[in-house]
Amino acid sequence: MLSYQTDRSQYPATGPDGKLEIDLESGKYLKLWQGPNHPGITGNMSVELTVCGDEVVEGKTHVGYLHRGFEKLMERRSFIQVFPIVCRVCVPEPDFNEYCYAAAVEELSGIEVPEMANWIRTLILEMGRFNSYMMYMGGQSGSMGLGIVGQWMTYVRDLMLDRFEELTGARVYHMFIMPGGVRGHLPEGFEDRMEGVLKTAERYLDDVEKVMFRNAVFKRRTKGTGYIDPALFEAYGVTGPNARAGGVAKDVRKDSPYLVYDQLDFDIPTATDSDIYARADVRYRDLRETIGLIRQILQKMPKDGPVMAKLPNVMHWKIPRGETYIKGESSRGEFGYYLVTDGSGYPRRINVRGPSYTHAMALLEHLIPGTNISDVAGLLVSLHTYPPEIER
Repeated sequence: MLSYQTDRSQYPATGPDGKLEIDLESGKYLKLWQGPNHPGITGNMSVELTVCGDEVVEGKTHVGYLHRGFEKLMERRSFIQVFPIVCRVCVPEPDFNEYCYAAAVEELSGIEVPEMANWIRTLILEMGRFNSYMMYMGGQSGSMGLGIVGQWMTYVRDLMLDRFEELTGARVYHMFIMPGGVRGHLPEGFEDRMEGVLKTAERYLDDVEKVMFRNAVFKRRTKGTGYIDPALFEAYGVTGPNARAGGVAKDVRKDSPYLVYDQLDFDIPTATDSDIYARADVRYRDLRETIGLIRQILQKMPKDGPVMAKLPNVMHWKIPRGETYIKGESSRGEFGYYLVTDGSGYPRRINVRGPSYTHAMALLEHLIPGTNISDVAGLLVSLHTYPPEIER
């Protein structure tokens, strides 16, 4: 098992402001940039690396290369105009933003969502989790040189995007979960076509297990690398698979059930090694659980019923004064929206709690010193972050 954590006494001294005193003129250190264009899944984010030989001494996260400033944009839009903005906060997994915002508006407005809509919402969230994990699997394998897995996962993800397009009319920004419910029922024959996607996914995931998880090179590069001490979880706000890989079996779907998750049977995969391999393994097993959840939802959901509650005139919608926090379990951990209203036709304050902020800023910058340059991409991808959640 490899470990690139070395004696930190070799690092430069720390100044009174807590920052490393790095003398680039000495010739001992060199600054390099990882990103913003790279083959992983962390999007348009870059890390400013200070290296000594092939070892990273310091890493600083830089964001702002992508669309940003969503929270302030939302405060200047009516409640219904916010609806098409929220999905941009997390491009690969936009549906959690739609759900959290809609649920927050519904709670403050006293709107009761029809049962059928809750089942369809749950289905959409699991389809989004499926897509996010597919993107992660391809990125994690690609960061270690296994490009074929990325090609397989891109193909399977594209099949699920076909189902999204069939259901919502769009492949990336779906805008299907809206305050009051969802925009429509499942198309005729949707269940059969979805089963075809799931069977294809299972067939490829069998190959992923052989090519990726049983691969001696992948194991040697990931086991013992990128270790997160479980003692850091609470202080750094580590949630989701990053925490479950360190033995913390927390999942909002189980701990604070929402939608129809209390009517579904599923397990929460965990591991104990808390390294890159453990995080990949937890996500792989959770992806298998997601496939089972999609099947359960399609089998158990009502065959018919209303999918949208009666709403006021949305062009003149004023919501009573109040505040709420709505959370859910995204593929990367706890995802939440804090909404404050003042009785006007506009949100007073919206704050998004995305896992990427803590995982890709404080946590990454803590983990990266001592990492070999060749493992920086693998470490980045293993934290599974999406930059717009940071610069939101």
